Amino acid sequence: MKIILPPDQYSGKLRAFLEPLVPPGSAFLDPDGGWEGLAGEKLLFAVALDEGGCNAACYRMLSVLRRAEGLLDGCTAGVVVTGVGELYTKDVARDVVLAANLAGCAFLGRPLVEATGSLRNFRVQAQIQGTDEATAFRLAAAELIGRLEAWTGPLPLRRVLALHASVRATSNTLALWELVKAGLPEGAEVRELCLQNGALADCIGCSYTACLHFGQQGGCFYGGPMVEEVFPAVRECDALVMLCANYNDALSANLTAFVNRLTALFRQSRFYDKRLYGLIVSGYSGGDLIARQLISALNMNKSFYLPPRFCMLETANEKGSLVRLPGIAERGAAFGRRMAAER
Repeated sequence: MKIILPPDQYSGKLRAFLEPLVPPGSAFLDPDGGWEGLAGEKLLFAVALDEGGCNAACYRMLSVLRRAEGLLDGCTAGVVVTGVGELYTKDVARDVVLAANLAGCAFLGRPLVEATGSLRNFRVQAQIQGTDEATAFRLAAAELIGRLEAWTGPLPLRRVLALHASVRATSNTLALWELVKAGLPEGAEVRELCLQNGALADCIGCSYTACLHFGQQGGCFYGGPMVEEVFPAVRECDALVMLCANYNDALSANLTAFVNRLTALFRQSRFYDKRLYGLIVSGYSGGDLIARQLISALNMNKSFYLPPRFCMLETANEKGSLVRLPGIAERGAAFGRRMAAER
């Protein structure tokens, strides 16, 4: 295992924390020293933030990753981020995951262990485990490293579930999905669900025990289409494709409600073997903001596996303009073929 550790005044403490947890023979690497020979490796990105939630070497690393398509082909990774303050740990982690993913790196489901300066974000885990916050942090890091070391890849792609909240007659996002779908193998079972017309009530935050109770029965307090159609489709799929039209630099209300309501099913089982893909069409810009939301909500939180280059980002404003983009049909089909080929 290779541990990518951007150096700063706090990185030494993070290295000392990780050294007893990583497998024997693991190597700590300074990303400023070069990236040669990493293809196909298991990677752990370890970032220590200063009082301002920054790490200058991490920003240099992001600059390299964002310009180097294919640099991390074949790699699978996890992330550990520590902070002096209470903010920015997850924000930095999302930046790292998106940049590395677009450079060819896959990420485990729930790939992030973050520790704020006070460790208050580990209070609940500490209470559940009957220990203190520092021990809960160490156990979480050890669990992540163990899963990364043992990971052999997701299940083969047989069943694909596509979720959207768009109108087919006018949607550039659905037009992109049709191009991607054309690249999927004939044997793949594809199901599409539209989360529209206000039929999907959002989560109002039932107690943990209530959510767990309904989740163990395969349902949710609200019932309805989410339990009757969406939950069974998520259970059965090997890949979840989120079709995201970017209107206001945020997931639409219906897709957000889906993510929130998915908690009940998540209480019952993890989604480590299920792949997450995103097709994101922006009218102007900001597709990367939606990609980060998918990463934090469904990869980091709900445990979906993030394949290399999990998202396709396009810009199309006027009705029907997506299909007129240069080379879009081949790019879409190539994305579909890659979905089928990835393991």
